[in-house]
Amino acid sequence: MTKLPLPLLLLSPPAGAASPLRSLLPPTRRLAAMSEAETTAAVSGEYPSPVSPPYPAASKDVELRRAMTASARSAVFTSADIVFEDEWLAVVDKPAGVYCDSLLSALPRSAASGDSATKPNLHLANRLDRDTSGLMIITKCNKVAGKLVKAFTDHKVKKTYLALCIGCPPRWEKIKICSGHGRSKHGAWRVYAMPDVGRSLPGGSVVRDMSTQFEVLGVNGKGQFREPYNFYTDDIESITVQEKAADQICNDGVKNSAILVRSYPQSGRTHQIRLHCQYLGFPIRGDVKYGGVIEWDGLECDGHALHAESLSFVHPITGLPVNVQSTLPSWAKDFISTMQ
Repeated sequence: MTKLPLPLLLLSPPAGAASPLRSLLPPTRRLAAMSEAETTAAVSGEYPSPVSPPYPAASKDVELRRAMTASARSAVFTSADIVFEDEWLAVVDKPAGVYCDSLLSALPRSAASGDSATKPNLHLANRLDRDTSGLMIITKCNKVAGKLVKAFTDHKVKKTYLALCIGCPPRWEKIKICSGHGRSKHGAWRVYAMPDVGRSLPGGSVVRDMSTQFEVLGVNGKGQFREPYNFYTDDIESITVQEKAADQICNDGVKNSAILVRSYPQSGRTHQIRLHCQYLGFPIRGDVKYGGVIEWDGLECDGHALHAESLSFVHPITGLPVNVQSTLPSWAKDFISTMQ
């Protein structure tokens, strides 16, 4: 198994890296505090190069259509959409194709919200992309919000996702991928090499680390849907991203295989699972921004097939474990029903 570098906090910032304390400064002082190496990088353009491709040109129009459709929708909940609720928080099943902020106005109107005259102080403890469905936590007071946000930041909340991908079937069953993550000069989220973690990027940000564990559940209807592994104790193969992914050699008969994967994100970076699926050679179906097909089985995909399947955390007030499982979306049920 490939060894990972020591935690970056134990090392001096490399050339071109921003000091972690600089992020605490106001923007004007932050600019003044730029190191000579950062200033040189900004002038010369010597930023690290991403190892994943840019957004396809055709994705812009598709994303615009989807955004307009989502803006016209409102999230309305029934009691069946609330998988856990008490006086401090609620865990809800977000539908695909709606922005997660709309959940805050939808929850008090639900059957489980109680007296609408005493509207709680609602906060999102976690966020999902517009087209990602599945579990989200909504807190009802500032105290609980702060504790749960910290739990997510400290990776104390365990999460699993399901994704239906189209691409070349991997040769592995389980794997861990570690890479860098950041915005390129055009503002797009990209995968970076692990050695570039800590280096400066355009706009004053830096490359940050991200890691995801994957398991393959089925390929083209063959496989077995099973409960999540305990990846935190299993010894699995690890990939540390050093360069651009090599072109995969894939027979024509399997290069567009339907692959159901479960992912276990170890960090919480924006579009993390989507980026890692793209890098591994099987982008998520419908994820046109990251190389996914726009059409499948003769139909246009109205979003990407990614679902937040489960959440496990310690209740911030009672101290009791909370383990919640979502209802599977139709695309997952359809795939699982064909598995042999």
